Amino acid sequence: MSSPHNQIIQYVPFMSFVHPSFWHTLTDLKLNVDRLNEKTKQIYGRFTYRNDIGPVFEVDGTSFNKTPEQEQFYLNVTGTVMNKNTIEDFKNIDKASLLNSLGEVLWQNIKTGSWIGNPSSLLNFFLLSFADLKKFHYYYWFAFPTPSKPTVYLKEKSSLASAHFNNQQLDGIAEELNFLETTQKYFFVIAIEDDKLKVLKISDVFEKSQGSKNIYYAFMDPSNTDNPGWPLRILLAAVFEHNPLLARTVTKVVGIRMDKNGSVENSRVFVIKAQQNPESGKGWVGWERNNKGNFGPKLANMSASMDPVRLADASSDLNIRLMQWRLVPELNVDIMRNTKCLLLGAGTLGCHVARNLLAWGFRHITFIDNGKVSFSNPSRQVLFNYEDCLNGGKMKANAAADNLKKILPSVVSHGSALHIPMPGHPIGESLKEETISNIKQIIDAIQEHDVIFLLLDTREARWLPTLIAAHYGKIAINAALGFDSYLVMRHGLGLATAPNDVKNSHIDGAQLGCYFCNDVTAPGNSLKDRTLDQQCTVTRPGVAAIAGGLAVELLVGLLQHPLGVDAPAPYNITQEDSSIDGVLGPIPHSIRGFLHTYQNVTPTCGKFKQCIACSDIVIANYRNEGIEFLHKVFNSGTYLEEITGLQELHLSAEIADILTFSDDDNE
Repeated sequence: MSSPHNQIIQYVPFMSFVHPSFWHTLTDLKLNVDRLNEKTKQIYGRFTYRNDIGPVFEVDGTSFNKTPEQEQFYLNVTGTVMNKNTIEDFKNIDKASLLNSLGEVLWQNIKTGSWIGNPSSLLNFFLLSFADLKKFHYYYWFAFPTPSKPTVYLKEKSSLASAHFNNQQLDGIAEELNFLETTQKYFFVIAIEDDKLKVLKISDVFEKSQGSKNIYYAFMDPSNTDNPGWPLRILLAAVFEHNPLLARTVTKVVGIRMDKNGSVENSRVFVIKAQQNPESGKGWVGWERNNKGNFGPKLANMSASMDPVRLADASSDLNIRLMQWRLVPELNVDIMRNTKCLLLGAGTLGCHVARNLLAWGFRHITFIDNGKVSFSNPSRQVLFNYEDCLNGGKMKANAAADNLKKILPSVVSHGSALHIPMPGHPIGESLKEETISNIKQIIDAIQEHDVIFLLLDTREARWLPTLIAAHYGKIAINAALGFDSYLVMRHGLGLATAPNDVKNSHIDGAQLGCYFCNDVTAPGNSLKDRTLDQQCTVTRPGVAAIAGGLAVELLVGLLQHPLGVDAPAPYNITQEDSSIDGVLGPIPHSIRGFLHTYQNVTPTCGKFKQCIACSDIVIANYRNEGIEFLHKVFNSGTYLEEITGLQELHLSAEIADILTFSDDDNE
């Protein structure tokens, strides 16, 4: 038995991951181009040396491109795909002979030394497949060919690179890797010169015949364990074939593993030695094990997703699904898919919110807006285009829903062209029936949805949906814009309790204030006596995108929190408190941003017992009187102040300034 410090090295094999888009492209090629042709095709795969992902080897729809796509922290590998016409041919092909024939080509590359100028050519892969296009079943088997010899031993347990290099040297390695050509990044050399480290091409070292004591061989390591990744195996075979004397000496190898910031401090050093008389190139290994741990093919059952609509739906969720691998294992993807969102406003904010909802996996999105698409809209409102503006313009709500389905056909999206009645905007007798009809439809829509986004142009337009959402206990997310500022916030619930039990560090989610809780006057007519630039939402173009993204992130944080809408809002969001954090961290009450200083603040405020939108008395009046109560509010400028007691509330200017969010909320 070998000693603990003289064990045969264990290489961490690649784990293949095939994106659904790969099978979609393969199917298209098989049906329309290859037909019965079984000729092999060159494809590309990739692996990452990010230490938080592991030895995953990926192929996707872009693998068939003539030129591989480049992505940070990933390296592309040239490979071959052979798609057989029958399952019998797939099963009966001699796998060992196939692998050895691939190995012979690689070994010629090693024997002639041509790999030295292009180290990336050492890595290769082979994909054997059979596509049952009636059932959309795909049988496949990956091979990553490498010589079975030489046998290599670890002289000591691998250690972190920080045990061999100081921080300055590690930073130097990371910096120099940025200047290394892509083809040289797979395998290279770290040389020690006067206590300084240099990253060199392998060809430079071999031409100078530099002594092994002054260098570390290095490779981009996909492994995230104590053992090295699979690429090291073929590197050692090539190095020992080029210089057999190295096999008889102790060799140091660095496996480069980067974190998301580009630091190499998680890299590992392996001290190795080969057997005395290495014999490489005579036998080849590399067929991947299946999910049961045996040498055998895998099966991808794509019958449910190969329909283009279903494939698009599955692929759009890929980013979220990958989050579950390592980054956020507790992420609940289904809750987003099943949550119904109502967007009040289909303008700049509404468009950005809708796109971000799609990206997070939401599939039920309804728009309410009474405007039409004008020629000034498409450049800022990302769901609209030139055609939507023609012939007087389509209704925004309908156009937004239609275009959302063009982006992702599986989304359930509808639009309603409704006007939202507003306090301070009296309703004429001629519009009474239409207004009542609109109110009923808005109330029904709020009842039918789980989340209400307030993305409207005016402060007073937010009053009715704020009241109805509070009445039915719905999640309400508000986003409002200034010229270079924005406010994103979540509302509390319309409960009959005031926040008397405010905690020292936070306020419970149900007790949080709404958009109107910090105002001490009822909303009036913000459009009266104002010029066009004052009536429109005139903002810096990036403000809506930022606010729209934050609004969706706020919702997702709530949905992923164990307490949901009752998730506590901390007073100091920068202070760590795991007792109130959710899966995605703490959930603020509000986010107020200032683009002119590029800063955010996150104030937390409780319910105001005399709030003109969510207070107990307002909800009670609505519950008792219904439409009649709303009629009084819309046709009186002071009714809300009278019933809430705001007329008797006397505040100094200083207190009023504190309670009011800002003076630029006139969207």
